[in-house]
Amino acid sequence: MNDMKLWIVCPSYRDVASFTILRARILEVIGTTETLSSLDVHFVLVDDTGGYDEEIGELERFPDVQVITPPFNLGHQRAIVYGLRLMLADVCESDLLVTMDADGEDRPEDLPRMIDPLRTESGERGILCVARRTKRSESLSFRVLYLFFRIMFHTLTGTTVRSGNYAAYRGWLAKRMLAHPYFDLCYSSTLVSLDMAVTAVPCPRGERYAGQSRMSMFRLSMHGVRMLMPFTDRIAVRALTACSATFGVGLLLSFVVVGVRLFTTAAIPGWATASLLGLLILSFVALGNFVVLFAVFSHSRGISLASLEEWSSEQPGRTSTPSD
Repeated sequence: MNDMKLWIVCPSYRDVASFTILRARILEVIGTTETLSSLDVHFVLVDDTGGYDEEIGELERFPDVQVITPPFNLGHQRAIVYGLRLMLADVCESDLLVTMDADGEDRPEDLPRMIDPLRTESGERGILCVARRTKRSESLSFRVLYLFFRIMFHTLTGTTVRSGNYAAYRGWLAKRMLAHPYFDLCYSSTLVSLDMAVTAVPCPRGERYAGQSRMSMFRLSMHGVRMLMPFTDRIAVRALTACSATFGVGLLLSFVVVGVRLFTTAAIPGWATASLLGLLILSFVALGNFVVLFAVFSHSRGISLASLEEWSSEQPGRTSTPSD
């Protein structure tokens, strides 16, 4: 157990100053926690500037820090996946992996509670722990917008995502789940969109150690859209249900109006005819959306699993059991 490694993976966009503080505090927490003090800690920083951050060179003085540089800016979500996939060859199935932001908003103080389920139930290789945000310190305008986003997200997907990049799991799970193409879209929401048992660990959001956040409203909106993408199947099913219901209601009301006109002497006001026409148009639009959504859903599912066998053939000893 003494040779078990703990990998800390962080994306960074000109956040070297914050990461340096984060590293020191993580080592302090690990060193003062009896159950974790024997872990061999390694840090992986993904430089999401694509090599333009001149301060990255300052990390060379830390032998436990590895820097991975993508060819260009990927965004913090895809940058995490880029780093994880490149480092997996060096990760043992019994190792512990933790992904977190480099700016300090994912608190090192919560690390023991994030890792504890993985160590106490070491035989359960597929445990996934994610941080569930219990407290935020953003502005009132952000909280209002975030509330509307959560309502919209729940309406479209039937679930909520209250976690960020703070997650912990074993190397065994990482080597399998990271092959899923949904991780190319969004890391945080894919973690909870897949059919896996997720352990939510309550964690308040911390404060940035240094510098200013570079997350603009545009980037935040794009992040919200990407969070929806791994739930394409759920959104498609809900949209297809709504389209079918709209089409059925439109046809039913059309039959009622036609029946009244043909089989009764009741007068039909002009607005009823206009409403009927509108319902028919709406019904055909709903039917068209039904067909398009079904085609897109089927196509995306086919593409997402197209290279699965190729990945499986590249995994040596897939059926072997890890030694803890």
